[in-house]
Amino acid sequence: MATPAQHATDGTKAHRLAELREFLMSRRARVTPAEAGLPDGGARRRTPGLRREEVAVLAGVGVSWYQWLEQGRDITVSPHVLDAVARVLRLSSAERRHLYSLAGLNPPPAEVDPAHADMCEGLTRLIDAWMPFPAHIMDRYWNTVLYNDAASMVLGMRPGIVQNCLIAFFTDPVYRSRSGTGWSALAPQVVAQFRAACSECPDDEGFRAVIDEAKGASAEFAELWQRRDVAPGGQVRKELHHPVVGTLSVESTHLRVPARPDLAIVLHTPLPATGTESKLQWLASPEGRRGSMYPVPG
Repeated sequence: MATPAQHATDGTKAHRLAELREFLMSRRARVTPAEAGLPDGGARRRTPGLRREEVAVLAGVGVSWYQWLEQGRDITVSPHVLDAVARVLRLSSAERRHLYSLAGLNPPPAEVDPAHADMCEGLTRLIDAWMPFPAHIMDRYWNTVLYNDAASMVLGMRPGIVQNCLIAFFTDPVYRSRSGTGWSALAPQVVAQFRAACSECPDDEGFRAVIDEAKGASAEFAELWQRRDVAPGGQVRKELHHPVVGTLSVESTHLRVPARPDLAIVLHTPLPATGTESKLQWLASPEGRRGSMYPVPG
């Protein structure tokens, strides 16, 4: 006799396979023969989309196997075959990941859909609107992509330094001086968060290149990296020491944009009852800009 847990599992699988059936049928219906490089079939074609056998042939799989897949039968699938089906059905990156989930496989890493490749213009507006608070955007390797004026004035982000947030954390004297005594406590957390980011793409040579450069530039990073600590990105409280306005207490929050999984937005928010908000507002004013035009090590 099946247990309640087994009934629940069977019900979940049945729902998933039913969703798989409906999803594949809907995606097949929207692809025209012309888009797939096939003749349209004229009046003999009852629907504008592809037939099941056409999908099977174009994907290089058996007609019966594809029919079973689309019928939602509990069959064995492989990533290679699902990728072939996704290519024929012209699935986006998000749709391909959805197909994997419905088929009972772990989804592949998220990719940037070409339709979202120009989102940086909108993200620039976002961090500019965050003024007078610091904000910046970095890629998956923590290379700096964009930063607002407050990030330049407060965090010391500027041209002429290594444009990688991890390496700059250990090598930029301006940022290090502004972190004051809190730098030593924050450094292990920064390294642990970067290791967590690396674990999402363990075979990515880009991460290895950053790690090698960081090891060569900083013995402190090399020592912390050997600890193999891992911590999720999220929120970090920082106490910064600005040479003009003094102590700034902020909370740094990492945000991910699903449509651009290669980017992370880092927003710094002033902590309440610390006077930080008014100091940041002054720094962004014309008077404040004149008073802090050049970064001054503390």
